[in-house]
Amino acid sequence: MYVPPANLLDDDAAIRALVAEVGAAELVTVAADGFPTSTLLPILWDDNTVIAHMARANPQWRDIADDAPALLICAGEQAYISPTWYAAKAEHGRVVPTWNYSAVHLTGTARVHDDPGWLRMATERLTVAHEAGRDQPWQVSDAPAPYIAGQLKGIVGIEVRVHRVEAKAKLSQNRSPADRRGVVTGLRAEGRAGATAVAEAMATNL
Repeated sequence: MYVPPANLLDDDAAIRALVAEVGAAELVTVAADGFPTSTLLPILWDDNTVIAHMARANPQWRDIADDAPALLICAGEQAYISPTWYAAKAEHGRVVPTWNYSAVHLTGTARVHDDPGWLRMATERLTVAHEAGRDQPWQVSDAPAPYIAGQLKGIVGIEVRVHRVEAKAKLSQNRSPADRRGVVTGLRAEGRAGATAVAEAMATNL
C-alpha cells in the first residue's frame, strides 16, 4: 500500500477499531491461472489471526494451498472531494478534486479449514462479534442443530496469519485548516452516509 507520511495510520488500537467497525474485507489470493481473485468476507481479527468463511461453491478456496500468500483489504468509508469546497479555490484557483478514504491491508498466509468443529467455532465467534450490541442478539444455537449442521456443510473456513499490517487514513491532511473545514462542511451538506462518516473522521482531526 502506498502511504504518504501525512496519511499514515500507525495506532494499533485505531487500526483494529477500523477493521472491527467495517467487519468485512476482500480476501485476495492467486488463482490457478496466475491471476488474482477475491471475495468479500465477514472477518474477525484477533491478535495476528483473521478468521472467515466462504461458500463451498466458491472456487477461490480450492486454489488456496496451506500457507499461500493472501491479502485482506478492509475499506472504510470513502467520499469524493470537490475542489469547490476549498477556501484556496477563491484565493488562487489552483485546486483539483481528490478522493478521501481509510483502508487497512493485512498481508499474510492463508489456510482452508474443512473441519466441522473449526467451522462451528468460526461461525459462532463471527456471530457473537456481529450481533454484539443488539437488544436480542441471535446465536448459532438459536437454530435447530440439524439445520446448522447442514449449513456448515455448505461453507469452508479461511484462516489468515497476518505478517504485515498497513493502514492509511487519507483525510485531506495536506490541506490548510481552512480547506479542511470547507471539506467537512461540504461533505456534511451532501447528507450521504459515506460522506458524513468521512466528514466526522476529518472533524476529529481539526
